[in-house]
Amino acid sequence: MSTEQDMDRLAKAELVREKTGVSFEDARAALEASDYDVLDAIVWLERNGKTVAGGTRAASYSTSTAQSPQEETSAAMARAQSTYERATRENGFIKALNRVLDWIKALLKKSVDISFVAERHGRRFFSIPLLLLIILLVMFFWVILPLLLIGVFFDFRYRFEGIGPVTVDVNKMSERVSEGAEALKRDVMGASDDAGAHGAADEVSKADAK
Repeated sequence: MSTEQDMDRLAKAELVREKTGVSFEDARAALEASDYDVLDAIVWLERNGKTVAGGTRAASYSTSTAQSPQEETSAAMARAQSTYERATRENGFIKALNRVLDWIKALLKKSVDISFVAERHGRRFFSIPLLLLIILLVMFFWVILPLLLIGVFFDFRYRFEGIGPVTVDVNKMSERVSEGAEALKRDVMGASDDAGAHGAADEVSKADAK
């Protein structure tokens, strides 16, 4: 039996109970005996003397009232439909909320399982959960990002552990950034050495001229 069908039957049982004053079990029994037809269930209860204990509520819905059977059926079905629709909306909202909560829990777990690792000369310098790195970047972006960039020029290498297959290889991209920084550092150092050599040569030339 589907959840939707359960909710429909519960709504009908609650409607029968409310209109006849019987217990919830008697309302369900009447519905089962009447193929879950609300009006037939109420008539079944009256024939079996179940509505006597319902007091004024039962009397107000009795077939001896001034309302015609068609009007009673329409009113009962309208209330049952309203109850069912309200229960369906509440059930749908709860399901959607549970899906969102499950997604958030899975995301948080993944961010803890993945580690951000910094290494220097093949030795691990530190390792922190990805969640902590994200929090630090959000709170201290102007400090953390420059430090990470400066670390690249001091031979630090960054990678992620525990990450599954992704469209972009983050570790390979990080390695390329490190290689580019290393090449830039060599160029800068080479230019500095060349400038020093030229300066020394000029000093020697000036000394010889004197």
